[in-house]
Amino acid sequence: MSATNTSTPPSRKGPLSGLRIIEFEGIGPGPFCAMCLADLGADVLLIDRPSESGLGLGRARWYDVMMRGRRSVTLDLKTTQGTTAALQLLSRADACIEGFRPGVMERLGLGPEVVLARYPRLVYGRMTGWGQAGPMAARAGHDINYIALSGALAAIGRHGEAPVAPLNLVGDFGGGGLLLAFGITAALLEAQRAGRGQVVDAAMVEGASLLSAMFHGMLAANRWTETRGVNALDSGAPWYDTYRTQDDQYVAVGAIESKFYAELLHGLGLDATPLPAQHDRAGWPQLRAAFTAAFASRTRAQWCDIFDGTDACVSPVLTWTEARAHAHLQARESFVEIGGVPQPAPAPRFSRTPNATPTKPPERGEGGAAALRDWGFSAAEIEQLRALGLGTQESAT
Repeated sequence: MSATNTSTPPSRKGPLSGLRIIEFEGIGPGPFCAMCLADLGADVLLIDRPSESGLGLGRARWYDVMMRGRRSVTLDLKTTQGTTAALQLLSRADACIEGFRPGVMERLGLGPEVVLARYPRLVYGRMTGWGQAGPMAARAGHDINYIALSGALAAIGRHGEAPVAPLNLVGDFGGGGLLLAFGITAALLEAQRAGRGQVVDAAMVEGASLLSAMFHGMLAANRWTETRGVNALDSGAPWYDTYRTQDDQYVAVGAIESKFYAELLHGLGLDATPLPAQHDRAGWPQLRAAFTAAFASRTRAQWCDIFDGTDACVSPVLTWTEARAHAHLQARESFVEIGGVPQPAPAPRFSRTPNATPTKPPERGEGGAAALRDWGFSAAEIEQLRALGLGTQESAT
């Protein structure tokens, strides 16, 4: 943590309270990384463009959940004055996050060579699809492209059918935003010991590969085949799949262990004696037919009642709206409502330094004036920044 961080806004709670992060406006994994850090208490100051300029998915900021928990200033980084102002803001930060293609920040005069020469303790977080170097580094892409190249996409889907895009969870968020948040946190810990920061190069193609680590081991041990949809965890096994119920809903089954499998059969009212053994792959079609017919005989709610309190590993397949109303998730307060928008609560949980409920996403420049004061900028310095084109609003509404 830099020596300049002498005050923390009173609303900041969580294990990362006291850390100051500059986030350069982006989409997808960059904002998700910043949200994760802000959820855990970091004071994230977002450098927004003066206008949206085509970024995002066309929704109002109010609904952009990943933008929660920070404050904003606006700045035109394509001007010399904007670069000068950004460098001044970075002087008070512990880390920064940028998610542009390789070379963009360098062309703006804000690349790590320039920034770390001025502020050697800074951790410089970079989020790209293909990485900062390599023959594909400069190419465009999205989540589906990165997970395709990593091998992960080829493994997701049913046998004989096309690969299924798992939303943009594997590349953008799991293999991207979370990876960068982890990398930045690790680099900040190391910087406390070494007194120097460094560049964190997070590539979604590598993050998606990392998420697949277990399957590389299983493949090498001949416990997995690259034929899609025939393995234990990819819908190949009848005891690890989803089934349609009588009311056209679905339940998920994950009865891997033999004792859980026995409870599954008991709940379904099936006698194991005439059925193939659980791990008899030749008998899986027969098992699947039996499970399909059984689950189709009752509604999802009825199956929930039957398996309630058991270890059969049967769960209803809920929509996001249904998940928010589930008794277990309500009991744990796993969702919160911020600015009228229901959304997941910060996670994980901490016993001694609990997270605060995040604030709503800021409009462009919202809360920036207070942030500058909290970061130790004097009135004269703030006026100088404004003269360089920095835009702020005095306080959030």
